Amino acid sequence: MELLNIKNLDLAGKKVFIRCDFNVPMDEFGNISDDRRIRSALSTISFCLDHGCAVILASHLGRPKGEVNKKYSLQPVAKRIQHLLKRDVILSKDVVGPDAIEKAKSLKPSEVLLLENLRYEAGETENNKELSEKLASMADFYINDAFGVSHRAHSSVEGITYFFDAQHKAAGFLLQKEIEFFSKLIENPVRPFAAIIGGSKISGKLEALTNLLTRVDKIIIGGGMAFTFLKQMGYDIGASLVEDDLLEDAQHIMDEAKRLGVKFYLPVDVVAAEKFSEDSISKVVPVQEIPSGWMGLDIGPATVRLYREVLGDVQTVLWNGPMGVYEMDKFARGSNKIAHYVADSYATTVVGGGDTADLVQKVGVDEEMSFISTGGGATLELLEGKILPGVASLIVKQG
Repeated sequence: MELLNIKNLDLAGKKVFIRCDFNVPMDEFGNISDDRRIRSALSTISFCLDHGCAVILASHLGRPKGEVNKKYSLQPVAKRIQHLLKRDVILSKDVVGPDAIEKAKSLKPSEVLLLENLRYEAGETENNKELSEKLASMADFYINDAFGVSHRAHSSVEGITYFFDAQHKAAGFLLQKEIEFFSKLIENPVRPFAAIIGGSKISGKLEALTNLLTRVDKIIIGGGMAFTFLKQMGYDIGASLVEDDLLEDAQHIMDEAKRLGVKFYLPVDVVAAEKFSEDSISKVVPVQEIPSGWMGLDIGPATVRLYREVLGDVQTVLWNGPMGVYEMDKFARGSNKIAHYVADSYATTVVGGGDTADLVQKVGVDEEMSFISTGGGATLELLEGKILPGVASLIVKQG
């Protein structure tokens, strides 16, 4: 998949609208706790500024649900961008209102304007055509560098692209890198190729799992989703999380893995607890012996050793989803151990999904991973073999 390249655009001195993903986590005081997504966009922003462009940045933050809410203002983001770029960043008071329109109109070359939270406009998530047109009217060129939301058919992601021809739109460096990396990973990985799939539910990853079966050599399952498979195999899983309506789908995945010769691994022991709480009584038990009323909240030590052996010979690892409730220290050991094993391996290691990226950073091994994706839902849709709505109109048409 070849995307329209920002380097092929005649940007010099023009106004450029860059859709970024600045949906960054903040603490209770409104301070940015992880600016990785902001830093990831700097190469595209700097490229445009180096070409004398007037740069208009746009992003959402949280879910203000179409209403102005100071809690979700991009003011902290503007300050962080200003610090990182070492130049003034103008923040508009609205998205497409009089203040934003006037500031965009008067923006000079090498100046940076950040629009207020796109989701202050209800039309953003509705892919409202009128909103897309207003956003497009602010600039000569459109650049999508927001991989994390490119699976959303929103006004600033998909709708806006129809107001620019192929000579006036492109993918930013981050989006280009993400798409190229995952395309190579899925189409031509170095083998053996293992996928580690965790998280709480199968439902959000069903299609990705199905698509991966035809591409990987091994699948390792962890997290709450493992219990749907274990229940389908006849185990008593106590009060562990389960999706009863997906038991047949779980069986189909296991049957397909067997048919295709894909090694499929499930936990052999778990850390079980009486209740979903950090201070709950807990113990390590084989998956066949989860006490009635107890729930599995992490993979156990025998599973950690098994998975380490499974990963011993692989050349490519894709990891999406933690092995347990990693937010609670008591149930994070399995995820933490796997993070270290993956980081220490000689394989190409790819981390996809917000929770997994957060996990490897907390463990302190993020710098040792080959690639950490900035997207969660977007990563899953790529793994499902889908064309992302925000990418579709940026694909170079062949012939």
